[in-house]
Amino acid sequence: MFDVLLRMAALIALGAAWRIVRPGGLDGDTLRGAIATLVYYLLLPALVLQILWSTPLGLDSIRIALTAVVVVIAGWALGLFAARRLHLTRARTGALLLAAAFPNATYMGLPALDAALGPVGAGIAIQFDYFACTPILLTFGVVMAQRYGSGGDTVPAWLRLARVPPFWAALTGVALNAQGVGLPDALGGLLDTLGGAVVPLMLLALGMSLSWQALDRGTAWAIVPVLAIQLAIQPLIALLLADAIGLKGDYRTGAILEAAMPSMVLGIVLCDRYGLDSRYYSLIVTISTAFSLTTLPMWLYLLTGH
Repeated sequence: MFDVLLRMAALIALGAAWRIVRPGGLDGDTLRGAIATLVYYLLLPALVLQILWSTPLGLDSIRIALTAVVVVIAGWALGLFAARRLHLTRARTGALLLAAAFPNATYMGLPALDAALGPVGAGIAIQFDYFACTPILLTFGVVMAQRYGSGGDTVPAWLRLARVPPFWAALTGVALNAQGVGLPDALGGLLDTLGGAVVPLMLLALGMSLSWQALDRGTAWAIVPVLAIQLAIQPLIALLLADAIGLKGDYRTGAILEAAMPSMVLGIVLCDRYGLDSRYYSLIVTISTAFSLTTLPMWLYLLTGH
């Protein structure tokens, strides 16, 4: 996994360098938005559909989703405790809660698990995210962002979910899988081609979203609790829960590694939309992503011995 993390780090670094160099005069935020739109509406749905259509689903899928739910709730509760002890502003509290609760389950979790565990790892990442994290984020998470922020919309939760193409791809893939419908070779080839572009583009976009602008002494101390929650406490909770509910083998390893991912990138969009502290959130993503390149191999070694 170390070699894979080096390649991932290189792609993230290239994305970060783009923000500085701006080849062709194209700034990183503009390109990141274009890449994110392409991945979100076309490439990621293709990958999700392919994986969930062809991945065996059963009780372990429920266990993975349950693990994700508990991890998110625990992260939120611990984040709220930390924010109150630090006496943060409401805007910064909302950003901390999003960062502490929701791991980067797809944008970083998917390539990491695919490298560590193969196709089964990619399936675990998709199930962890779209069976639990994304539905929670677009319902409870948005409500909480509105509560701590100063803007946003009043779109019903069901309509927000209806506007998420990968979520519909997940439902379609699960339905076809459950009905025993085989994936046609021609369609499978097309989905594989489209899905193959997801990982490098996501990592480049992740690099373009990283920022150190908000770093100062006070902000740095306010990030420490999030690092502890995301990179140490949540995976430990996932480990204890996985053993309690009977997750075994690669499913156990994958669910725990997902819980060990850094803070999600999508939270930056929510911070912007709902008036939370976006610069603080971006800094959390930057630092947690950097630290995760060290902590993820440690968790993998702890879980598998290699």
